[in-house]
Amino acid sequence: MISFSLAVILLVIGYIVYGRLVERIFRIDKKRVTPAILKADGVDFISMPAWKIFLIQFLNIAGLGPIFGAIMGIMFGPAAFIWIVFGCVFGGAVHDYFSGMLSLRSDGASCPELIGEQLGDGMRNFVRFFACLLLICVGVVFVSGPADILHQIVPSVTRFWWIYLVFAYYILATILPIDKLIGRIYPLFGALLLFMAVGILVAMYATSAPIPEVWQGISRPHPDGLPLFPMMFISIACGAVSGFHATQSPMMARCMTNEKYGRPCFYGAMIVEGVVALIWAAAASSFWGSIDGLHQFIADCPKGSNTSALAVNEICNGWLGTVGGILAVLGVVVAPITSGDTALRSARLIVADSFHFDQSKIIPRLAISIPIFAIVYLLLNVDFSIIWRYNAWFNQTLATITLWTISVYLARRGRKYWIALLPAAFMTFNCVSYLFIAPECFICLEFTLAYIISAAISVALMLWLVIMSPRLRKTKPQR
Repeated sequence: MISFSLAVILLVIGYIVYGRLVERIFRIDKKRVTPAILKADGVDFISMPAWKIFLIQFLNIAGLGPIFGAIMGIMFGPAAFIWIVFGCVFGGAVHDYFSGMLSLRSDGASCPELIGEQLGDGMRNFVRFFACLLLICVGVVFVSGPADILHQIVPSVTRFWWIYLVFAYYILATILPIDKLIGRIYPLFGALLLFMAVGILVAMYATSAPIPEVWQGISRPHPDGLPLFPMMFISIACGAVSGFHATQSPMMARCMTNEKYGRPCFYGAMIVEGVVALIWAAAASSFWGSIDGLHQFIADCPKGSNTSALAVNEICNGWLGTVGGILAVLGVVVAPITSGDTALRSARLIVADSFHFDQSKIIPRLAISIPIFAIVYLLLNVDFSIIWRYNAWFNQTLATITLWTISVYLARRGRKYWIALLPAAFMTFNCVSYLFIAPECFICLEFTLAYIISAAISVALMLWLVIMSPRLRKTKPQR
């Protein structure tokens, strides 16, 4: 339990120390008028208090990510604790902070527009498609997944009716003003998700759970024979580094009234998500006595079942009783729904930004939303398992592109771009090596060769930015 406790403490220290450094490098302007005030439209640009933005941002970026990802990641061993801490402090929180603050400085622009400003129109158009694909993937899975679980809980209501109900909620959450539905229920659900994590935390300490220590060996053989690099780093996305967050932070940037709230709402929300990921990684590694016990539980689950959801249900009921059962439903039903709705809302905003459609009126919002929901509905009838296996890679690749964008942004201004460059290079290594190592990929190379090629690409990109940085400083920053 010492490793786990130290990891939590390091996350808190990271927020206080490194978060302040990141804020200083960005150079906030407390007197600058924000898009929430400058472009107020009563729909997407609406002023909100910082505490509400924090809870909405936390639930937007969290959902099931730090729960399911942490459970899958800890199967590789206590190295998961190390990755969550260092990935979160030096990668994920930096990524989330700058993706939110750059949007704040760019009139609330969405992720592809921010990337295009720094990396050019070609990358802008690619990320428009890439980000919408990722968001639609999230929306599809988070319609069918919760519907399946709700049907199991209430079998008298068919799966299709649950799909229609979830779908109806998604439509409302996508087109209504952000303060009418999301702004009212998200703070409550965000607080409940934190309450569930705190309950598990207290249970672990109360029962002296046998959480593995890092010095007892940082890795464990994975049941499927998967290598630690890069599979663990791809598995734990939302608890460490996640490109999905780059699509969510601009949504809250449109509601922020002062740049001083950026560190607690963007950097801080990511740190809290890291704490949640640590809690679930520790819980999964200790509830069955050891990581080997977790492996056995996963092996005994019915074939084709959602093993992470079953693990959450088992842990919550075992440690928290009846209350835990209710919280488990929250974790595996409400949390994915609250990720799916904001994913589709973000898709609407990205399309609107791409074609410069004013979203203050209901008709333009419907004009964009209806085709998006039509695509989601059609994909509900398709076997989505193959493409969804790539979702984690899509997620991390978008994070990698965003980190390179931040690096260029800082290099143009002559600031300490290494805070984004180093995690960008590391994430590049992970994403490229995944293409050569993952079982479902078409090009499978021997591990050493895959690592050499991936490292060479990462180093080459780093050298390119270092060499180009003097020239980048000569270009006039747009903002």
